[in-house]
Amino acid sequence: MALAARLWRFLPLRRGATLGSWLPMGTSGSRGQCGPGQFRVSEVMRNPGTFKRGLLVSALSYLGFETYQVISQAAVVHATAKVEEILEQADYLYESGETEKLSQLLTQYKESEDAELLWRLAWASRDVAQLSRTSEEEKKLLVYEALEYAKRALEKNESNFAAHKWYAICISDVGDYEGIKVKIANAYIIKEHFEKAIELNPKDATSIHLMGIWCYTFVEMPWYQRRIAKMLFAAPPSSTYEEALGYFHRAEQVDPNFYSKNLLLLGKTYLKLHNKKLAAFWLMKTKDYPAHTEEDKQVHTEAAQLLTSLSDKN
Repeated sequence: MALAARLWRFLPLRRGATLGSWLPMGTSGSRGQCGPGQFRVSEVMRNPGTFKRGLLVSALSYLGFETYQVISQAAVVHATAKVEEILEQADYLYESGETEKLSQLLTQYKESEDAELLWRLAWASRDVAQLSRTSEEEKKLLVYEALEYAKRALEKNESNFAAHKWYAICISDVGDYEGIKVKIANAYIIKEHFEKAIELNPKDATSIHLMGIWCYTFVEMPWYQRRIAKMLFAAPPSSTYEEALGYFHRAEQVDPNFYSKNLLLLGKTYLKLHNKKLAAFWLMKTKDYPAHTEEDKQVHTEAAQLLTSLSDKN
């Protein structure tokens, strides 16, 4: 009955017609006349084959449309499930420190329109660029490639916090190749995207950590860069060690021990604030952090050197 009821949508009813008189009457309103191409119910009764064929065609059209909808919906569900599977694999490879395997997996989907895949492509390209065995020429190509992926991710979904985060990271990286003026000029853009990432996801420790780095970088800015900043901005970017420390601690509260470099920067910031006790505490935590990636190993080395320097001074 449900199918039969829905099939009536495909029959040529006119306004004012009912299911009992579905074929239109004559335009003149007289019982014996009808307009061109119009039939009476009596004519249908005399030609039942025509009616049956019309109904069959309508039924097949409807069933074909329903089948198309079912297939289309199934394809969307399958595609979504596939993307989720790829994302799980990518995140597992990242956690395992398998940088090159991660890149190989994601590069297969570089034409994707999915923001989640695109920002991970930016992340993978950047990670490969940072490997010590990556040549300088290849590193530059990967840095610009990462920026393009991040830009596309942001275009696809401006509400994706990770797209904002990686866009800011990649703009900063590209600044290393475009000169100090461009890097300083991009400072406010970078800050804006980090802040947007934190606004969209206040529980993302990495975005908070990166705001800490932004603050730390501008405190550490050499005098000649400050001079350039004053030429570019009426109010050049500035910060304090205390502000940077606040972000590093906030990141640690959101996700304890999430990143070796956050631990290192807590130690380094306390050194800048002349608090050797707390500096040593965080540097020891850095040294004890499991080294999963090449960056972790570099962080370990720096923490060990700083601890040795502290011991020598004592």
